[in-house]
Amino acid sequence: MRRRKRDTIRGVTLAVVVGLTGSVAAVPATADEPAAGLVWGACPDDVVVPPPWVLRCATVPVPVDYRAPDGEQIEIMISRLASTESDKRRGVLMLNPGGPGGSGLSFPADLASHGMPQGVLDSYDVIGMDTRGIGHSAPVSCGFTADQDYLGAIPPYAVDDAAVVEQATVAKGVAHQCAAHDTDGRLRHISTANMARDLDRIRAALGEEKTSFLGYSYGSALGAAYASMFPERSDRIVLDSNIGDTHLDRDGLRRYALGMEDTFPDFAKWAAARHESYGLGRTPAEVRRTYFALAERLDESPTADMDGRLFRLATFAGLYGKTRYAPTAQGWQSLRDGDDRAATTLSTPAPNDSMWSVFLAVTCNDIEWPSDVETYRRAVAQDRERYPLFGAASANIVPCAYWPHEPAEPPVAVNDHGPANVLVVQNRRDPVTPHRGGELIDEKFGDRSRLVSVDGTGHGVYALSDNACALNTTTSFLVDGKLPKQDMSCR
Repeated sequence: MRRRKRDTIRGVTLAVVVGLTGSVAAVPATADEPAAGLVWGACPDDVVVPPPWVLRCATVPVPVDYRAPDGEQIEIMISRLASTESDKRRGVLMLNPGGPGGSGLSFPADLASHGMPQGVLDSYDVIGMDTRGIGHSAPVSCGFTADQDYLGAIPPYAVDDAAVVEQATVAKGVAHQCAAHDTDGRLRHISTANMARDLDRIRAALGEEKTSFLGYSYGSALGAAYASMFPERSDRIVLDSNIGDTHLDRDGLRRYALGMEDTFPDFAKWAAARHESYGLGRTPAEVRRTYFALAERLDESPTADMDGRLFRLATFAGLYGKTRYAPTAQGWQSLRDGDDRAATTLSTPAPNDSMWSVFLAVTCNDIEWPSDVETYRRAVAQDRERYPLFGAASANIVPCAYWPHEPAEPPVAVNDHGPANVLVVQNRRDPVTPHRGGELIDEKFGDRSRLVSVDGTGHGVYALSDNACALNTTTSFLVDGKLPKQDMSCR
């Protein structure tokens, strides 16, 4: 029997539930008809496209504030990898690589170069984009600099209770910094609901009655929001590596720690099999002990380039895919031996101002976060015990606790009334979006969705992993519309 979403949120087709939060104003789900016709041309020089693929770019005007659709406008830049088989073309397939805040203009060509099947490329014009606030779509800025002591999407690991209080000061400063740089007032309008409305504007501008969608990580939340707000305009929706809802909240962020616990054994097994090369432990249990020993040593005696917080974050990032295992093991080996070259293999990229600004804006605008530091202190203490690898990081306090704007509307409610057109694809071991996220969104969509659970590790499945079952099932759905009759597992 299919699991059904509880009755309290069935049948909600708008992004708002009027009256939920006092004076919150209703925002229309639909966007008015956009200007007809798109002018396609060369993409900007910084959009790197792997050969032999060719992308063309255009812009679509959208309102800054959908409550004032005739007010200030911004332009969303989109890219197109056009189908060359007119007799096989079904429509458009919009993409989102995740984030929120990830630039997606090159993503159609990126997926094609990773092996997206030709049947999909023939069936669709594949559409990438920079969502509002990022890259070439009216970028916003919190003024982040490369040397700023802020680690982006995940708060730093709190080694003790005092570290939570210290992080609260940092988080408050970041929130105030974002407010100070928001001179045009656009930051408050960057939300998942507005991005979903932008998708519908893009659909109309492309002259399509419906759109298909493939989203990874945060892109799963955006796709779930679109399928919920515009069920009759959604064609075939694939949600890959799922957050578990239409927005990231505290529970979703804390699940990062569950994801690391789920996924770390794969790395530990890999490293143990290569003990003669890296010397990190002959068994997975020994590798795990090595992790804690290195982290605790760096907590007490950080190097010039690495402390315990950054080591834990870099190891977490090293679990995103098997291709990252060797550099991660090299970094551990260098740290164990006191070699300063560890930073070259374990370092994480400096925050990209626009990307992290959008991440914060969407995350903080979508839902109200607790502002009481004590709430986070309790959560950190709890998750440090439940998930010792990373729990004291993902439960730590974030700038959303001090965000200058209240949410303009409640988060988009998953709509389980609509066509059965949602395929949920999920690795069983994913460090950032654990399998539980796929189960949650599948439960909320009820009979509209099917869950494909993949016996795999890492972040991202379709066209990004080597699981033939997942590839074939997803391709069959996108090309032929064959949704599995029931939830399934791919070995």
